[in-house]
Amino acid sequence: MSEISDEIPDNGESASELKLTGFGVIADFVRRLPNTPGVYRMLDSEENVLYVGKARNLKRRVSNYARHNNQSTRILRMIHLTASMEFVNTATETEALLLEANLIKRLKPRFNVLLRDDKSFPYILIGKDHEAPQIAKHRGARKRDAKYYGPFASAGAVNKTIHILEKAFLLRNCTDSMYESRTRPCLQYQIKRCSAPCTGEISLEDYAELVDQAHQFLSGKSQDLQKDMADQMQQASDELDFEKAAMFRDRIAALTQIQAHQGINPQTLQEADVFACHQQGGQTCIQVFFFRTGQNWGNRAYFPRADKSLNEVDILSPFLVQFYDNKPIPRQILLSHELPEAELIRDALTSRSDFKVQIVTPQRGEKKELVDHAMTNAREALGRRLAETASQQRLLEGLAEVLNLQEAPSRIEVYDNSHIQGTNAVGGMIVAGPEGFMKSQYRKFNIKSETITPGDDYGMMREVMTRRFSRLLKENGPRPKGESSDTDPHSEPSNDAPPWPDLLLIDGGLGQLNAVRETLEELGITDLPLVGVAKGPDRDAGREKFFMPGRDSFMLPLRDPVLYYIQRLRDEAHRYAIGSHRTRRSNQISKTGLDDVPGIGPARKRALLHHFGTAKAVTKAALSDLLAVEGISDQMARTIHAYFQDD
Repeated sequence: MSEISDEIPDNGESASELKLTGFGVIADFVRRLPNTPGVYRMLDSEENVLYVGKARNLKRRVSNYARHNNQSTRILRMIHLTASMEFVNTATETEALLLEANLIKRLKPRFNVLLRDDKSFPYILIGKDHEAPQIAKHRGARKRDAKYYGPFASAGAVNKTIHILEKAFLLRNCTDSMYESRTRPCLQYQIKRCSAPCTGEISLEDYAELVDQAHQFLSGKSQDLQKDMADQMQQASDELDFEKAAMFRDRIAALTQIQAHQGINPQTLQEADVFACHQQGGQTCIQVFFFRTGQNWGNRAYFPRADKSLNEVDILSPFLVQFYDNKPIPRQILLSHELPEAELIRDALTSRSDFKVQIVTPQRGEKKELVDHAMTNAREALGRRLAETASQQRLLEGLAEVLNLQEAPSRIEVYDNSHIQGTNAVGGMIVAGPEGFMKSQYRKFNIKSETITPGDDYGMMREVMTRRFSRLLKENGPRPKGESSDTDPHSEPSNDAPPWPDLLLIDGGLGQLNAVRETLEELGITDLPLVGVAKGPDRDAGREKFFMPGRDSFMLPLRDPVLYYIQRLRDEAHRYAIGSHRTRRSNQISKTGLDDVPGIGPARKRALLHHFGTAKAVTKAALSDLLAVEGISDQMARTIHAYFQDD
């Protein structure tokens, strides 16, 4: 580590004016800091945020960084890179804690513990904005007037639960527009998963009772509900109404099935999240279980980015605050480790809730068993991840050897196009690295250029490359030359994935490769490794031919693991591009063409579709046929006919 000047200016010039770094710049700021709570940010010479921290007393906390003694390698490096600092005063330490978590998630500082894979959780939604409420899966902002139940750990858990709830309560899952357009019950009614309020097979009053029962079940009143159903089944049987009794029997069986699918269901715990943290091999896994209404609603494993010198407590504490930054807070949180700041975190979470939150590290009983169960899952998940990471690293090293790269790539971008005779053309980019596919980094490019001939794969690839790398240059500057600028073995990367790729794989042969190479050269990018992957004869997997600039084409042995790895990358890019194309095509198909006709609203559109069956039939209809549609006036019929005739 280079020497760091500790001199503090006496002439009144600020640290930023003298471009101090390290202990000197921190000491300069300490002299002017107040003894109040707040949040501080450490910035490097390019004003990138290195670290975000909170303090009960800013002056006392920041002054610790101005001392040479008892600093870890990680902290010393952070201090060495610090060129400036920014501060925000808060009224309380609790406010500082919440602001710190928000800034960490937004700025992603390299020296903080970062929560990765922070996707929103799915919920079950039962609407309040319709006479016959719908049950559905929901993810994202809660803008709709509805009752939300969750969180569930995965979309699969929600789908399975909704599937069984439909059997138990016969609630509709169709959209409101489909509900309005039904003239007879759909298949869901025939297979006894919906009571068909759309066509009056059940009265709205009786349907409302089913909705209320679903609310009861999802609110934890399942035992009372099942007892009531059992009584009604017995009563129907006594009255010899065996069809009605069988209906209640099936609903009770469905409720029993959904409870059996929950795994471990605690007897004394209604609402809690359980966190267990385990470390091994320099990595950390935090396993989270969700318990609501006394039922296990699934679990998810997280692998936060953190320095190897931090222990479980150092990681779990900031993880917890970041985790609840955008998620509903339960009444009770069970932890595998005692946290020194548990009381502060509890007060912060309580301030964001309308009830008091408890944070407990149980020592015995059922709650301890739940934490131990979560810890077992954390160990197993981390073990699997370590094995996968080691295998992935070997593949990347083998890929570097085959392609004559200087080192194993940390970011691989794979490109593919998808279209049907040039229509709805989409370019897809997938990203892979040491931890496998990075799906948050995937991108799709709707081909927009009107100068490209339909079906021109080369032109599509040029547009994708131009848009992708023009933006990359604008946002991140030129590609770093040679090795990474950060060579300290104790440092962490500034982001989970570097912005610039180390390798580009193109799904195509020499023509596509040359189109990409020429496009990149026009942008001034000449040192990025490029590989074209052409399908073998008869599109045989295993007989792919590889093209690289300045090198003869080559093939890999049939059973080479690197070949299998490249095939996986190419297939994933192909899957993503086709999926994006199909979505775009479906969206276009779903637009009936009637929406653009002047004067056509929902009622007239429904009348036309009911009369002709399809939008395509409307476009081909004769004027006399249009006049026969109920609700379509003579003038409207002429307008519709003229619109499609002109087309």
